[in-house]
Amino acid sequence: MSSTDFPRPETDETRPLLSQSASGTSLEAQTPTESKITPLPRIQLAALCAVRLVDPIAYSQIFPYINEMLFHLRVAEDPSKIGFYSGLVESSYAITQLLAIYNWSKLSDIIGRRPVVLYGTLGVVVTTLMFGLSDSLFAVIFLRALGGIFGGNIATFHAILGELTDSTNQHLAYPIYGFTWPIGTIIGPLVGGFFSNLDTRYPASFGYEFIKHHPYFTPGFVSSCIAFLGLLFVYFCLDETLPSKKSTPSSGSVTASSRPPTFAELLAIPVIRALALSGLALNFITTAFDVVFVLYAYTAVETGGLGFTASQIGLSLAISGVISCAMQIILLPILLYRIPATKLYNICMFTWCLTFMSLPLLNLLARSDLAAGLWCGVVTILLISRFGWLAFSVSMILVRHNTANSALGSANGLVQFAMCVSRAISPAFISSIFALSMEHKLVGGYLWVAIMVFICLAGTSLTLRIPDVPK
Repeated sequence: MSSTDFPRPETDETRPLLSQSASGTSLEAQTPTESKITPLPRIQLAALCAVRLVDPIAYSQIFPYINEMLFHLRVAEDPSKIGFYSGLVESSYAITQLLAIYNWSKLSDIIGRRPVVLYGTLGVVVTTLMFGLSDSLFAVIFLRALGGIFGGNIATFHAILGELTDSTNQHLAYPIYGFTWPIGTIIGPLVGGFFSNLDTRYPASFGYEFIKHHPYFTPGFVSSCIAFLGLLFVYFCLDETLPSKKSTPSSGSVTASSRPPTFAELLAIPVIRALALSGLALNFITTAFDVVFVLYAYTAVETGGLGFTASQIGLSLAISGVISCAMQIILLPILLYRIPATKLYNICMFTWCLTFMSLPLLNLLARSDLAAGLWCGVVTILLISRFGWLAFSVSMILVRHNTANSALGSANGLVQFAMCVSRAISPAFISSIFALSMEHKLVGGYLWVAIMVFICLAGTSLTLRIPDVPK
């Protein structure tokens, strides 16, 4: 199958993707030159954002207590060995999600977006609720892996967003949608930390035998309640957006023309292949930065790092999160309105080169004993890095504008699959290169910087063949 079988909707970007029944607007009544901004479907966008919160909350809520939980289950007598098992538990979610993403996305191109979101979210509700009742290492890993399978429907959300918006309102919708991930990663750890071990911290109110027996049930229960609210939002407020299902809602069959492309057929399309490879590079770079920044900050000043304490590292990460939220909701809409998406994507990718190139300068500031100067440098680099992080939202726009509606779910699934692959290998790669550079003083201890700058440049070059899209 050639790339012409899945034409890009380049000539139809000025009209809404919603049908007349969904938007109440006759497409025939619109003139081709009309520049009026299509009103956002606010209720449906709110429902989509609500359910998008489910994955980061369910994924991150175990982080504060997982080591303690495994020690409580006595999976190892030596506390120093708990880290191995906690890493195994955390990896199980990412691995099964990686394996499930494309299949969920392809299924959404066949049966519709709404059923996939409902089934996947219901699965997350159940597995998150049951996780805190686990009484063995096998049960913990099994439920975490099962949660990853159900959480693999996230790429379908990107497809829904593309079908709810058009080129006139995407600069408003995508930043709002992208805002949900950092918010979810803030809420998740707060839920896990605050609601675990309630029986020991608040014995007067939560000294029940059940909670004493299952001290980690309550954070999972709260997380599953949040997920259930998202499920209700979808059920009552989110309409089906897959065009073939909207136009023939009573038909249960799938015609040959509506058959979604296979994995190999998608990869054969140059623009989709470039987006997938670029997404792999982008997620590899961002994950590597998150990992290496903590390592670099923890490393002693004398050996080339910053010599930060745990509290200082935590403060840096908190600042990074605040910057990310502010840029996503304030700066990104302005940039999307004024700068073509492909150009903005390239700019964001290139800023990662500047981010890694600037990191060694922080050690010079740390050696100067000027605390204010060091923190100004840290905040500046975090600003640059969070600007580069905006590329994730822009990437979703590029996928939407270069994919036919009938293959939008599969294309998003392919790109998300590539991103999950990089997330699995990036931490081990950058940690090894960092340790090797520091131990043998390769390139003055900064070989890892040179390698990451090269990867950033390679990732940027992958977008050169992606056609531009309307602002």
